[in-house]
Amino acid sequence: MERIIAPSVLSADFEHLGRDVEMITRSAAEWVHVDVMDGVFVPNISFGFPVLKAIRRATSKVVDVHLMITEPERYVARFAHDGADWVTFHYEATQEVEHCIHLIRESGAKVGISIKPKTPVEVLRPLLKEVDMVLIMSVEPGFGGQTFMSESLDRIGALRRMAEELNPALLIEVDGGISSANAAQLYEAGANVLVAGSSVFKAEHPEDEIDKMLHA
Repeated sequence: MERIIAPSVLSADFEHLGRDVEMITRSAAEWVHVDVMDGVFVPNISFGFPVLKAIRRATSKVVDVHLMITEPERYVARFAHDGADWVTFHYEATQEVEHCIHLIRESGAKVGISIKPKTPVEVLRPLLKEVDMVLIMSVEPGFGGQTFMSESLDRIGALRRMAEELNPALLIEVDGGISSANAAQLYEAGANVLVAGSSVFKAEHPEDEIDKMLHA
């Protein structure tokens, strides 16, 4: 099964963001993960379009944008236009899920959909044939540095079984409390893409931590 590491720049040193993006570009990580928060859907505010554009200019890696914003349909096409290769929105954040999927697809980006820890995986069954990736949040979205919720392993397994039935090519991304200590469990459960913030950027040797997660 494909393995991808997506370091989250939410945990980068913002004073030296360019340096940290260059580190990701040098590393074995294939994606750069960008968390966008609006202070409404989640109780925090992070990046907007100017930062995304700067990251896009700074790296040749895949840019993976995770929108934690209300009414994402207002902005998904613009995030794709401004440099996102993947645009992921939250199932819980919109009343127009199908429209959101269509807008992302029409923009030329790959489509991801995410659910919070308390949202049943089963709600995604009707959508699995329409999306390229599902992002399982293994912490409550909004802040970095949280502890991994172990019950997420069962959720990943249930989603992988659904995907085998409906969309075998589906990527399963996991975000929250991930490090080389639990990467092997996540792959075994059925995950393809691991988002890691604090474990990478607080490591003494970030590129080594990425390698350890990739080969766990």
